[in-house]
Amino acid sequence: MLGLKLPTDPRWANIAEKNIEEILTDHAWCEQKAASNAISITIRYPDKSELITELLALAQEELTHFQMVHERILARGLELGKPRKDEYVRQLMAYFPQGGKREDRLVNDLLVSAMIEARSCERFKVLSENIENKELATFYRDLMVSEANHYTLFLNYARKYGGKEEANRKWDALLDFEASIMKNLGNQELIHG
Repeated sequence: MLGLKLPTDPRWANIAEKNIEEILTDHAWCEQKAASNAISITIRYPDKSELITELLALAQEELTHFQMVHERILARGLELGKPRKDEYVRQLMAYFPQGGKREDRLVNDLLVSAMIEARSCERFKVLSENIENKELATFYRDLMVSEANHYTLFLNYARKYGGKEEANRKWDALLDFEASIMKNLGNQELIHG
């Protein structure tokens, strides 16, 4: 369904589970950044009323997820910790050239957002199927469904605003690029790393 070209090795879940404080902190900040990204898109494209309505709901959901992860951090007697730089996201964002037509920038922003959500969905699936902690496995299974919905939302709007054929062409190229990123980053105790 997601079309990712380089699946996560299920053994990554062992790395994540052994470093649960790191993975939970990274995950919490990913949720916060996802909410910020949704709000940022609404600010840059205020004329897209239908998209804004969807993204405001998504931002609220992402903040709820941030809260849920934070609660799990506190329940373990841990602290949130500082935000992490997300090299994966930085590289994805650098894929498309800056500038150009406003509509092209919107489509590119939506495609990058869809990719981040797709990888998060895939990682949550790997965690839900491979970690021993049953409570966290269930938690990540539930979040996997949300991430799949977010991925679909962003990809569908990219197709709406950019034309299905052109958006699919860009998406396929971005999938190849994303796989090259994951070859170098795929084994860290980070949601995208």
